[in-house]
Amino acid sequence: MQLTKAEEQVMQILWDRETGLVKDIRDSFPDPKPARNTVSTVLRVLEKKGHVGHKAYGNVHLYYPLISKSNYSKSQLFGLLENYFNNSFPAMASFFAREKDLTVKELDDLLEAAKTELSQDRKRK
Repeated sequence: MQLTKAEEQVMQILWDRETGLVKDIRDSFPDPKPARNTVSTVLRVLEKKGHVGHKAYGNVHLYYPLISKSNYSKSQLFGLLENYFNNSFPAMASFFAREKDLTVKELDDLLEAAKTELSQDRKRK
């Protein structure tokens, strides 16, 4: 489910907007905006990959995401974990803690936040 940078940019816009015409999606890009044909081509590629669908209104297409941002993020994160950290979450967490130069207090706060989040998830289930 790996997307190119251009595909990911279009998906981010669709996730934020929920639906969009080529013009709407193009207008959501910062300047300099990509060409209309470029956005249209990326959308067709995303459609072939099964990430985007559309509803046709005459010759106008309203595009919408077929995969959620959450599911895409999850697959990317687990791919990162598998491909770069040998499926070791502690190794990945340590790497980011070192790279972000986290203090012991920040790590403790992170652990407490994770405990709270997990506790709330269990209550919802």
